[in-house]
Amino acid sequence: MGKILCATRGGEASYRTQDAAIALAKEQGDDLLFLFVVDTHFLDKTSAPVLVDAGGELAQMGKFLLLMAQERAQKQGVAAQTLVRHGELKEEIKRVVREQGVTTVVLGRPAGETNIFGQEALEAFAREIEAETGAQAILI
Repeated sequence: MGKILCATRGGEASYRTQDAAIALAKEQGDDLLFLFVVDTHFLDKTSAPVLVDAGGELAQMGKFLLLMAQERAQKQGVAAQTLVRHGELKEEIKRVVREQGVTTVVLGRPAGETNIFGQEALEAFAREIEAETGAQAILI
């Protein structure tokens, strides 16, 4: 039995990727892990002081989005685990792959203008995951 990792930002744009990861886990009998990475590096670019704990707030939002993904999996007959990490997105995904013994990483293709990765960058990241961790990367 393998383990599938699906990193998610949550929301409607992520449903297609989450559903594909859920279906793959169900089909293969693999464990499923949803990951939300709190990456606050964008705050380094602002000169205004941040009066709130942005990282803590984003982590709370991430936990909620992961709970929604977990419930979506449960409704489809798949038990999923969830994990929130803090750090740079790409590095945390690779770290979780190594630490959790992940065999497959499911990545969503860009669908709009609010994506972290463009198509070419996403394909390069998928190759990077495979080369550095040995896990298979699937683009949905």
